[in-house]
Amino acid sequence: MKPSNWFVRLEEAADEAAVEAMQAEAFGPGRYARTAFKVREGFPHSADLSLIGMTGDRIAGSVRLTPILIGDTPAQLLGPLTVDPVYKNRGLGKLLLATVEDMARAQGETAILLVGDAPYYGPSGYKPVPFGKIALPGPVDPARLLILQLTDAPMPEGAVRGALR
Repeated sequence: MKPSNWFVRLEEAADEAAVEAMQAEAFGPGRYARTAFKVREGFPHSADLSLIGMTGDRIAGSVRLTPILIGDTPAQLLGPLTVDPVYKNRGLGKLLLATVEDMARAQGETAILLVGDAPYYGPSGYKPVPFGKIALPGPVDPARLLILQLTDAPMPEGAVRGALR
């Protein structure tokens, strides 16, 4: 693993094309059919919780949080978290993840939900959602539905839907 010097900043409107290109490369054209993408459809990501990872003047990665409701509880949906393949396995994804989690906690968010790999997200505190507690509006492998609770409040329960804030 080659070390890199990362700079993390808030995403700007001018970053949209680069972020979209990274997402297209990482998730392919079928990404819009995935349940997590469908939840985000029509709801803007949180501008104050969407980050860009830079190396020099090049965008190397990004992470976005999108406001959702789990039942009646406000939360955030993570994703996509993407890193340009040139910069994978150098710690940028974990840095973006830790930074956005800290920012969400500082802003009073209650939880971050995601569909992803437990071996990657588990070390950051994400736990599998007990079967049937949280329902997305489409198919999801239950083993990949993970949540990070940012407060001591009980785990939110119910159907997930996008939210405007």
